[in-house]
Amino acid sequence: MSALLVVDSANVVGSVPDGWWRDRRGAAIRLRDRIAAWAAAGERAPFRDAPEVVLVVEGAARDVGSVPGVRVERAAGSGDDTIVDVVAARTPGRRCVVVTADRELRSRVTALGAEVAGPSVLQP
Repeated sequence: MSALLVVDSANVVGSVPDGWWRDRRGAAIRLRDRIAAWAAAGERAPFRDAPEVVLVVEGAARDVGSVPGVRVERAAGSGDDTIVDVVAARTPGRRCVVVTADRELRSRVTALGAEVAGPSVLQP
């Protein structure tokens, strides 16, 4: 069974002080497109065994859409709650890696059996 990679968009984008706060939607699109390119190439460690990638967006980035290789989940409320829902809904026993630095979220998803990785795995 293939692995599932779930990305906390707001946390990953916010981990690099590159002016993302001026254009949250644009920052989420750049992250999505970078992930899609890496997923297609299978060249980055998180993508080698995770053919399904879910990017969770919230707030000003909520209207960012899916592209081949990256399914976008739009959080109606809390992005963290949506991530937990995605992790909880996966097929039992399926490996899942959540990319975030948020300590509370890390605790919540590891309680559900997910692994965690920091945002640096998605930095250029």
